[in-house]
Amino acid sequence: MLGILLQSNSSLTSDQHLRTEDPMKQRSPMDAQYCRPLFLLVIIFSFTHSVTQAYDYTDLGTYPLFSIDCPKECVCPSSFPHAIYCDNKGLKEVPHIPSRTWYLYLHNNLIESLKEESFANATEIKWINLSRNKLSNKNISKSLLKSLKSLLYLYLDDNDLEEVPAPLPESIEQIRLARNKISKVPEGVFSKLGNLTLLDLHHNKLTDSSFQADVFNGLKSLMQLNLAKNSLKKMPPGLPLNTVQLYLDNNNIEEIPKNYFNNIPRITFIRLNYNKLSDTGVPVNVFNVTSLLDLQLSYNELTAVPIVNGHLERLHLDHNKIKNINGNILCPEVVKEEFDPHFPHGPRLRYLRLDGNEVQPPIPLDLMICFRLLQTVVI
Repeated sequence: MLGILLQSNSSLTSDQHLRTEDPMKQRSPMDAQYCRPLFLLVIIFSFTHSVTQAYDYTDLGTYPLFSIDCPKECVCPSSFPHAIYCDNKGLKEVPHIPSRTWYLYLHNNLIESLKEESFANATEIKWINLSRNKLSNKNISKSLLKSLKSLLYLYLDDNDLEEVPAPLPESIEQIRLARNKISKVPEGVFSKLGNLTLLDLHHNKLTDSSFQADVFNGLKSLMQLNLAKNSLKKMPPGLPLNTVQLYLDNNNIEEIPKNYFNNIPRITFIRLNYNKLSDTGVPVNVFNVTSLLDLQLSYNELTAVPIVNGHLERLHLDHNKIKNINGNILCPEVVKEEFDPHFPHGPRLRYLRLDGNEVQPPIPLDLMICFRLLQTVVI
C-alpha cells in the first residue's frame, strides 16, 4: 500500500497509450554474420569510384563491391551480400531479382504490379518489403506469392489491396496488410498457414461479413492478431488457440460473447479501446481469465468496473462513464480465501487508469487493501 503513485490525467498527453500504431516495428532479420568486418582487397576501377560517389552507403556498412547481378535501380552493399535495396527509387515495376537475394526492400515506390518473371531466380528469398506502393489484387500474378517457398516475412502495408492476397506460401510467418482497402478475406486463405505467427490487418474496411466462422482455421501458431481500425460490430469468430495479443481498437464492437476468451487460454494482452462496449455487452466474468495480464477498455461506455482475474497487472478504464469503484466487488474472489498459494501477496494489479470518468480522489481504501501491489493510479 505504500509508495502509490497517484497521477492526474493532465500528466498524460492525449491518447498517449492508445495509439493504434504497428506494435512491432519493422526489423530486418539480417544474420549477425553479415555485420562482421570484411577485409577485402579491392581493385578500384575508375567507374566504381563514380558509383560510390553517387550514393551514401554510410548506413549500410562498407562501400559495395561492383556486382554484376545487382539490378541497376538498386543498391547491393557488400557487407550484406544477401540484401537488395530498391526502396525510394520511384520504381513502377520490380526489377529482376538475383538468386542470392534473401532480403528485398522495395518500399516507398510506385509499383503497381508483381510479375513472376521478376522473381524467377529468387528461390531463397525470405523477406520482402513492398509497403507504400500502388499494388492492387488484380495486378499481382496469381501464383507468384505461393511460389516463393522460402518466404517468411511479407510487408504489403499502405497499398491498394481490396482483399487478402491469395494463395500465400505455407512458409510465411508474418504478413502485414495494414492501411489498405481490404474488405474481403477469401475462403481458406489461411487454412494452410500453420507457421504464421503475426497477422496485421489494421486500418482496413473489414466488417463482420468479411469473416466466415472458420476463417482462422489452420493458424495453429498465430500469436498476434491486429484488426484495429476496421468496422467490426462483433468480436471476430473462432480465434486461434494460441493467440497471445489481440488488437481490436477503433471498431464499433458493442458486446462480447459469454466465455469468449476461455477458448484462447494463452491470451495475455487485449486492446478494445474506442469501441461501444457497455455494461450489458460485457458478461460478468468474461475478463476473468488467468492468462490475461494487460486489459485496455478505454473510451467505451462502461459505468461499472468489470470483474478481473487476480493475475491481471495493467487495467485501462479511462474515458468511460464510471462513477464509483467498490473495492469489495472488484477484488478477485480468490483474495477472500485466507491462504491461497497462487496469490501469496494478493492480486497482481500494478497499474490502474481511471481518468476521464466521474471518479474523484481519494482512492477508496478497500481498493488499496485488495490490490496491495498497486503502484500507479491515474485518476
